[in-house]
Amino acid sequence: MIVWHVLAVMGGVTVVAAVLSSAIRTVVVPRGENAMLSRLVFTLTRDLFRLFAKDSYSYARRDRVMARYAPTALMLLPVVWAVGVILGFTPIYWGLGDLGWRDSLLLSGSSLTTLGFRSAPDAPAAIAAILEALLGLGLVALLISFLPAIYSHFSRRETTVSKLFIRAFNEKGGADPVSLLVRSHTIGGLRRLDDVWVEWDNWFVELSESHRSFPALNFFRSPDADRSWITGAGLVLDLGALYLTVVDVERNPHAALMIRSGFLSLRSLCDYFGIPYDPDPAPTDPISVARSEFDEAFDALAQSGLPVVEDRERAWLAFQGWRVNYDGPLTHLAQFTMAPYQPWVSDREVRFRPPRRLRPRRFDRGA
Repeated sequence: MIVWHVLAVMGGVTVVAAVLSSAIRTVVVPRGENAMLSRLVFTLTRDLFRLFAKDSYSYARRDRVMARYAPTALMLLPVVWAVGVILGFTPIYWGLGDLGWRDSLLLSGSSLTTLGFRSAPDAPAAIAAILEALLGLGLVALLISFLPAIYSHFSRRETTVSKLFIRAFNEKGGADPVSLLVRSHTIGGLRRLDDVWVEWDNWFVELSESHRSFPALNFFRSPDADRSWITGAGLVLDLGALYLTVVDVERNPHAALMIRSGFLSLRSLCDYFGIPYDPDPAPTDPISVARSEFDEAFDALAQSGLPVVEDRERAWLAFQGWRVNYDGPLTHLAQFTMAPYQPWVSDREVRFRPPRRLRPRRFDRGA
């Protein structure tokens, strides 16, 4: 009989330790770690929401459904942690004294919530109750600090994205890099884009850090249904690529640095979620943007009065060499997050099956 009590205590301690490990890895550790319990909550919640966001429905309906996915999963986490602690301490109370399973469960719930409707029968159980109450207060404190951090990153991300889409707005009601280049040239010259390169360089650096430390951010959708962080990333990356390859002006090197920060950031998110991509593509590898689409953009820039390079073929090869670095990660992440329509980003045909589980992939970094 004593053996069963000892095993019950050990099993309960293991469950509580697993719950605490999940909470610490999710909230405290400043990197994207593999928290199995948190991953399970997000995976099951995602599968449930996808049942109500079928491909046969309109995008507006699917967007409304999926906009609630990440916040719902996020709010379920503390509930799951609390239930895990209660269930973990139940066999501990049973193993420490003469309480039955029902009384042990009630004492565990009373201790975690600090309601006090059940009292511990002896000193060992009282010590365990005090410890459980402290853990309950700790989980509340983690949640209080967790949500402001999440929404702080979200607000900074969306402010930059909204500013870009407002500047790139076109007469068709969408946004594209050609419109932004033309508008910048018309208003006051392309030097106005210098601030865009620096701002988005910093944005990509923060994206890589924040969206791996808090993976739920990848699925937080923009306030406007026609905008997304991933479509904004694609828009500004194509803006930089066209600026470097088509426009015939003295180029700002910060545009190239921004593109490098961008594709490295998107690749880091693909690594985290286990999304495959080519880590070392050749400049001549095929991309999802067709030559005819590039020619259309080239002609639109030339007709708008922007100085364009004379060698169109060389410009295409240069654009292809830039785009190939981020083409796969960009289009795959757009499909993975169910991004809204955006030319050259989420409207591409992608042969890609999203990973069944939201889990980090182990990989070796090259030198």
